Amino acid sequence: MAGLIKREDIDEVRNRTDLREVVESYVTLKSAGIGSYKGLCPFHDERSPSFHIRPQLGTFHCFGCGESGDVIAFIQKMDHSSFTETVELLAARINYELHYEDGGPGPRREDYGKRQRLVDAHKIAEEFFRAQLATEEGAAGREFLAGRGFDPEVTAQFSVGYAPKGWDALLKHLRAKGFADDELKLTGMFSEGNRGIYDRFRGRVMWPIRDLSGATIGFGARKLYEDDQGPKYLNTPETSLYKKSQVLYGLDLAKKQISKSRQIVVVEGYTDVMACHLAGITTAVATCGTAFGTDHIKIARRLLQDDGTGGEVIFTFDGDAAGQKAALRAFEEDQRFIAQTYVCVEPTGADPCDLRLHRGDEAVRELIGLKRPLFEFAIRAELKKFNLNTVEGRVQALRQTAPIVAQIRDSAIRPAYARELAGWLGMNNEDVNRSVGASIKRARLPKNAEQQMPVPAQGAEQPVAAPAFERPDHRDPVMRLERQALEVVIQQPQRLQDEQWQAFYEARFMAPAHSAVHDGIVAASSAGASATSWVEVIRDEVPEQLRSFVSELAVTSIPASDEHSLNRYCADIINGLIELQITHRKAELIGRLQRAEMEPEGEEYAQINRELMELEMRRRILRGT
Repeated sequence: MAGLIKREDIDEVRNRTDLREVVESYVTLKSAGIGSYKGLCPFHDERSPSFHIRPQLGTFHCFGCGESGDVIAFIQKMDHSSFTETVELLAARINYELHYEDGGPGPRREDYGKRQRLVDAHKIAEEFFRAQLATEEGAAGREFLAGRGFDPEVTAQFSVGYAPKGWDALLKHLRAKGFADDELKLTGMFSEGNRGIYDRFRGRVMWPIRDLSGATIGFGARKLYEDDQGPKYLNTPETSLYKKSQVLYGLDLAKKQISKSRQIVVVEGYTDVMACHLAGITTAVATCGTAFGTDHIKIARRLLQDDGTGGEVIFTFDGDAAGQKAALRAFEEDQRFIAQTYVCVEPTGADPCDLRLHRGDEAVRELIGLKRPLFEFAIRAELKKFNLNTVEGRVQALRQTAPIVAQIRDSAIRPAYARELAGWLGMNNEDVNRSVGASIKRARLPKNAEQQMPVPAQGAEQPVAAPAFERPDHRDPVMRLERQALEVVIQQPQRLQDEQWQAFYEARFMAPAHSAVHDGIVAASSAGASATSWVEVIRDEVPEQLRSFVSELAVTSIPASDEHSLNRYCADIINGLIELQITHRKAELIGRLQRAEMEPEGEEYAQINRELMELEMRRRILRGT
C-alpha cells in the first residue's frame, strides 16, 4: 500500500481546485461583496444565508453553525470521506498525478477508499446497463422506452440502460473488473442467498440515480416481464452512498437551471422527469421511492437560495386519490420553505410523460403554467369533504379550513384568501376572519403547551384540561354574545318564549366550546330535564373536559339589579343572538345566490331572494325599525 501523500502535492491540489466550483455542486451561491460569496449552509438547516466562502483564499465559514475549513475539509464533511480519499478525488478531478512518501505511484484500484470503490462500481454498472440496452435481449427495454416517446438518442442522453434477465450477468462483469464480493455486497446492486450473492436487478429498464456532483450512487428499475414477481419499480436499498430521503432523480441535470431560474418542479417518476426536460421544463426532479420530505427540502432550499427574495416550488401529481393525498402530504411540509409553493394536478389523471406522448411538449408546459398555490389546493380539497349546502357542513368546513388559511405566510395574501374562503363557503367575512385569527393565535402557542380553560375562583376548584376546546376570546363581540346567550339559557331557561327557544335550537355557534355546550343544552331540553337537574343534565351531555365550563356559565353573574332589568337583559341577549343568526343566514344565502347566478330566472334564484327579504324584515322587527 502506498504511503502518505506528499505535502507539496496536497498543497498543489488545494491551490489548483476552484473552491467556488466545488461548493456550487452542493449550494447556490450569490455575491456577498468583492471576492466573497454566500449561500444557505449545507451543514445545518437555516432560512437566512450564513455560509460564506472566499475562493481566492480557498476557505469557507458558516456564521450559523461554525463549520469552516478549506476545499478538502468541505468535501470530507459533505461526502464523509477520509483525508486521503478526498485528496485523491480532487487530484483526479484536476487530472493531477500524486506522489507518495514511499516513492510509490499511489494506491492500486483495490486499495482505494471504500466510498470511491462503491462509486467506481456504480459507474461501471451504469456503463454495463447502457451497453445491454443495445443488445438483442435489450429490445424489450427499447420497446418500452419507445412506447413512452423516448428514442435511442434520448435514452443515451439520460443514460438509461437495461439489466439482463440472468442471475449473475452484472456480478460476473464486476468481478472481472477486480471487485470482491465483500465490496459488491455494500453497493445495494446485489441480493444474497444460500449460494452467495446474485444480481438484484434482472430484466428491467434501469435509470442511474446520481448525487449533486454527478456520481452515480444507485439505480431505479422498472419491470418489463409479467413473470417478474417483484414490484413495478425497484430501487437501490439504503447504502452508505444511497439515502433515498436525500436523493432526487434528475437533480444532477437540473441543478444549474434550478439555481438560475430559482424554480424546482417535483414530479412523480423517472419518465416524468425525462418528459419535462425534453419539453423544456429543465428544473424537473423526482423522488426515488419515497415522499418529498425534510431532507429533500434542505437540498432544494440550498439550490433555490430560499431566503425570502423569490423562488418557487411546483409539485405535480396525478388527479387520482393517491395524487391528491400526495399533494396534501406535500402541503404538510410547505412551511419549511420560504419560497412560494404551487401544485399542478392534471384533471384527467395524465402524468407529464403521458401528456407529452399524447398531446406533445406544449401540453407539458401548459400543465406547469397552470400551477396554483398549494394552500389553495389544500383548502379546496378540504372543502370537498363537506356538504356546503347545509349549515352544519359549512361550519365544519370553516373549522377545518381556517387553520389552512392561517398558515399562509404572506400577510398581504392571507386576508384575500380569507375573503375567497368566505365566498366559497357562503359565509360572512367577519366570521371567517375571526376563525382564521383564532387559528393564528393557536399556532403561536408552544407545541407542548397544554391548552386549558381556566376556571374563575367562584367555579370549580381544579381547571380542566381541554385540548380540543380552546377557551374562546370573549373580547371578541361575537364570542362574548355567544357566551352571554349560553349564560342566559342555562341560568334563565324559563324566560325564553317558544319562538326564542326555536331560534336557539337552530342557532350555530362559532366557538367549538360554545357549540358543544349549545348541543348539550338542546339534548337536555329534549330529555325534559327538570329545573333542579337542568345544569347537571347539561353537564352530562357535554364532553367531560367542558363540564367545568358549564358550571362556570351557570354561576357567572348576570348584570341585572331587578326583575325588570333581568327580563330586559335576557330579551336583548336572545334577540342579539337571533340577529346574529340572521346575519349568518343572509351570508349563506348570498353565497348560494352567487352560485345560482348562472340561472337568474330559475326558481332557486327567486326563492333565495324571497328569503333574503324575509330575513331583512325580521331583522328590522327585532330592532324595532
